[in-house]
Order: sequence, then C-alpha cells, then structure tokens
Amino acid sequence: MNNDYKKLKRSGSNRMICGVCGGLGEYLNVDPTVIRILWVFCAFALGSGILAYIIAAIIMPEG
Repeated sequence: MNNDYKKLKRSGSNRMICGVCGGLGEYLNVDPTVIRILWVFCAFALGSGILAYIIAAIIMPEG
C-alpha cells in the first residue's frame, strides 16, 4: 500500500514557541508567518486563539 498522505504535526525546524504554526504551515503549504498572523488576530480579536494554541500544542505530535 502507498501511504502518501500528510500528517499534521508540530514543526521541528520552523518553530517559534511550540511549532504549532510551523506545522500547520507545512501541512497546508502556506508560509508559517501567515498562520502566525492569523493566530494572533484570533487571540486578540476573538479571544480563543490562546486556548486553541495551547490545546494544539498538547494534541499535535512532535515532528
């Protein structure tokens, strides 16, 4: 069987805090800076970004 699917994981090389945004950027083929900007916007505007980041850092496996 051919397992060519992507796995969502924290980035080992492109990390600032826990590698969550870097991992999402690698998974979605998007620059991690864009993900970080969106995450900061969610944290300040919507108020749920910090909690979501902590949950993602706990749930996502190390890459």
